[in-house]
Amino acid sequence: MRTLTSAYPSPRIYWIPAAAILIASCSSTGFNLNSLTGPANTPPAYQADQIVGKYGLAAYQRDEDRTRTEAEARQQCRQPYEIVKGPNGGVLMHLADQSQPTELQLKGAAGGKTFIGPEGDAGGDQDREVVSFDGKVLILRWVDTEVASRYGTAIYVRCDGIPPAKKKAPPRKKAPPKAKAPAKQLQPAPVESPPQNAPVFTEPPRDPNN
Repeated sequence: MRTLTSAYPSPRIYWIPAAAILIASCSSTGFNLNSLTGPANTPPAYQADQIVGKYGLAAYQRDEDRTRTEAEARQQCRQPYEIVKGPNGGVLMHLADQSQPTELQLKGAAGGKTFIGPEGDAGGDQDREVVSFDGKVLILRWVDTEVASRYGTAIYVRCDGIPPAKKKAPPRKKAPPKAKAPAKQLQPAPVESPPQNAPVFTEPPRDPNN
């Protein structure tokens, strides 16, 4: 007697790697594997040379204070904040809570955004976003909300054409008064006396008949 199992061959199971299935699926749908690694950084909208210069600096917390703060920043051009070109192509600026400037890079991100911060991906915790820049007024906002709550949104107003404050010259020391020279005493002019044995001329007597 033959059993059913002997009448039909046993099925074979084939294992297909999951990676092969994923690749086949991606190729059929046009999926880009590069998208799995996240969006790539884009070029920044501004270059370091564009923002190098001297600025009046002020900050605000509320958007309605922006106009007033910009005017205050312009007054600070008497003691300007200077953004200098760094040796590695960035700009020398201060990070939060640091007294010494650090070279920062301008980094682009999706949507045409530009950030200024240390080396790394755009939009890091130490970065500042460029809210706007028209060549004269630069507005930067901290990415870290805690830092932004303390420092506010910074306005940099370019100081071209505004003379810096003049340094006060030290007071001059007064020279001691000069001693007055004693007054010269006038000597009486000598009286000349006629030389001895000199003839004495007298007027001749007049003739009474003339």
